[in-house]
Parts: sequence; C-alpha cells; structure tokens
Amino acid sequence: MASRPELILASASPRRLALLNQIGIEPEHLVPAHVDETPEKGELPRKLAQRLADLKALTAQHKARSAGYGAGALVLAADTVVAVGRRILPKAETMEEASQCLALLSGRAHRVYTALTVLTPSGAKRQRLVESRIRFKRLSTREMEAYLASAEWRDKAGGYAIRGIAGAFVVKLVGSYTGVVGLPLMETASLLAGEGYPVHFNWLNQSALSGV
Repeated sequence: MASRPELILASASPRRLALLNQIGIEPEHLVPAHVDETPEKGELPRKLAQRLADLKALTAQHKARSAGYGAGALVLAADTVVAVGRRILPKAETMEEASQCLALLSGRAHRVYTALTVLTPSGAKRQRLVESRIRFKRLSTREMEAYLASAEWRDKAGGYAIRGIAGAFVVKLVGSYTGVVGLPLMETASLLAGEGYPVHFNWLNQSALSGV
C-alpha cells in the first residue's frame, strides 16, 4: 500500500464525513471550501451543482498546497442542489426562506442533484452527477410550523434534511438516498477506486476481524 494516495475532503460537513466513514473511508485532511454559490443567470440546477463541485475541489486543492501539504492527494468535493423544475431552491438561512421552500415542496415532486468532482495530483478531473426524484406529502400548517421550529432546515439545500425529521415527509424517492443526504456512495466509491484509492482495503480488514 506504499502508493496509497492521501484523500482531501473539500468540506467540513459532518454528514459527508459520516457517509465516507460508513464505507470505511477516513480522509487525511478536511479542507472546507467556501465559495460563492449564487447561480449564474439562466443556469440550470444540474449545471450549478457540477460547477460548484468543481470550484470547491479547486479551492480546497489550492488551500492545501498553499499550506504545504496535499501535493500527492486526491481531492473530493460535492455539491447538492434542490430544484422544482428549473427553479433552484436556496440553502435556507432564514425561517422565511425555509418556510417558502416547504410551501413549494409540499404535496409535489422535486429533484435533488448532487455533483461529485475528484481532482488527481496530475491535474485530471473526474466528475459524476447523480439525480434523484422525491415527492413530499402535503404538509399541514402544524407540520410546517413544527419543522420550522426545529431549526433543522438551517443551511440545508431546499430547506430540509432528509436524514432528519423531514424523512417523515417523503412519500417516494427514486434515485440515491445517500446522494440526497449529500454524498452518493456508490458513485463516490467508484470514482475514488478508479483513481487508485483503496476503497475496499478497510472492508477486507473488517472481514478478517469479524472472522467472515
């Protein structure tokens, strides 16, 4: 395993780190990449998600190298965008924004786009975009008020977190559950393995420890 590359996760999101840990991956470095997430004029949701994932990866790579580490590391970044049709929903920062998102999502279908970008030490870029479709139940005024009071919506794309209370609103999901949470695991593992990262190494160790 001498050639094992280090991994930089371009995020400080506990959700994304927990998802990586779920499949036995522990990044050597967490490098938050704070970028302007404002959509460009006429930008479609899927294009926005991929552009931001690319930008986060480049930003994290630059920060790491400027700090003197990560020259031989893979950089993994992701971005999640929630949309109703062509309309991009914000990452809710205020209760008013969250309330508007819930009202729009109530009783209807929407799409969640999560884009992945992996940058290699040589400068190559690998990308993947995962699209999921979700339908919410029709929310009562009481349900909306209770959810808003929970503050779980804060800084969440579309004003909700499916892994939390809002999981009770989901009637149907077609696509990647982990993608909706913030990091589609099948696609992430595939991209990393394709660049020589030993995704399955810890799985083999766990199997040996458990006597399987």
